[in-house]
Amino acid sequence: MIQTETTPNPNALKFISENKFSEIGAKEFQKKDIKPNTNNLIKNLLEFDGVELILVSDNFISVKKFENAKWDSLKPSIISEINDHLVKNKKPILLKNSEILEKPKKESNLIVEEIKKVLDSKIRPAVAKDGGDIKFISFQEGTVKVELKGSCSGCPSSIVTLKNGVQNLLRHYIKEVKNVEAI
Repeated sequence: MIQTETTPNPNALKFISENKFSEIGAKEFQKKDIKPNTNNLIKNLLEFDGVELILVSDNFISVKKFENAKWDSLKPSIISEINDHLVKNKKPILLKNSEILEKPKKESNLIVEEIKKVLDSKIRPAVAKDGGDIKFISFQEGTVKVELKGSCSGCPSSIVTLKNGVQNLLRHYIKEVKNVEAI
């Protein structure tokens, strides 16, 4: 059974299931990301008129709609599509052996490793509760660059979250961090 949950972004909803959607963590998809080998559920959701992007995570799918689209018409179609997929498929959408899995970048910098550790343990779980994800991009001259995904991308409160939440936490745990920016 699929349940929905609102997010701080009025244009995004979380679709939650007891079933596992991903074995590889959160992965965002946009219409331009559709390839011939893209999972059918991902393709079908992105083909709905009004859907801008989806974020597939462990136990939820976050759907972000365009501003002019209405949840009244989208929400039942999305729930139906996810339920249909779950009835027909017993495996997660994103599998460990999937071609979607990205190879991790080799970065040996200890500060970068500490930043990633704080992001993964303290920040990512909080952001996931709101239907989003945060991805480390770089650290240079005291500035951490991150990418906000899912319902967090384009959310009106994401700048406040970034500065008051992410930046303050990283600065608390890692003295070399002075600033956090979203790309």
